[in-house]
Amino acid sequence: MFVPDRPIGPGQARAASGDDAIFEGIMLSTRPLKQKTIGILGGCSNVATVEYYRFLNDGVNDRLGGWEIAETLIVGMNFGNIEAFIRQDDWNGLEAYMRDKVERLIAGGADVILCVSNTLHRPLEKIMADVSLPMIHIADPTGQAMRDAGMKKVALFGTRPVMQMDYLKDRYRDRFGIETISPTDAEQEEIDRIIFEELVKNTFTAQSKQRYLAIAERMRREDGVEGLILGCTEIFLLIDQADMPDFPMFNTAKLHADAAVDFALEENR
Repeated sequence: MFVPDRPIGPGQARAASGDDAIFEGIMLSTRPLKQKTIGILGGCSNVATVEYYRFLNDGVNDRLGGWEIAETLIVGMNFGNIEAFIRQDDWNGLEAYMRDKVERLIAGGADVILCVSNTLHRPLEKIMADVSLPMIHIADPTGQAMRDAGMKKVALFGTRPVMQMDYLKDRYRDRFGIETISPTDAEQEEIDRIIFEELVKNTFTAQSKQRYLAIAERMRREDGVEGLILGCTEIFLLIDQADMPDFPMFNTAKLHADAAVDFALEENR
């Protein structure tokens, strides 16, 4: 029997028939409720991992209400290792370190892999090519959202590898027809420094916020970009759409997590 005697969630109603309750086509009276287990490759950073966990649980609860949350496994990496590999340009070492963690998620019963970092998708693509488990690529839901919004040319903020290398830029171009423009070298240095010295340490200052916004405004004015990819999963904690209402921002973390919720609940529909 469906236990709750109150609405499933704010503004949501439930349809009941006998002992059954149905929400958006999902039968909630069958326990345990079946959903896929999301394997979270976390720690990159711990700040982003907390936000992903919140997004996933809130996303499931928004759809199902009651006490429902996501079923997850989290393997947390040491961000100190990640920072060292990136600074030393040791992508092979980073790949080997991440591969061990992905194998632990698979052994734990994850149905899909979700990596909470844009930067780490470079080695992740190679790792996932060797396993049968699916991953949700962080660029795909963002690319789809940008294409749906009619974007053709956008700015890309992130760590220096994200802004300088082509692995994400190529995916946005080849799969979604969207050109990504990086800031100047000096601006990239500032953006990267703020990420590593402040955002991943859960520090957010008015000075850094204004600098990010100034760079975005310059790129809109001089480079003709139509929007901005928040291509590091902590950036949305520093700047968001409310700061530039007429300049679309695409939060890769939230869009990524929403896609994982879709995947986890898909078989119930």
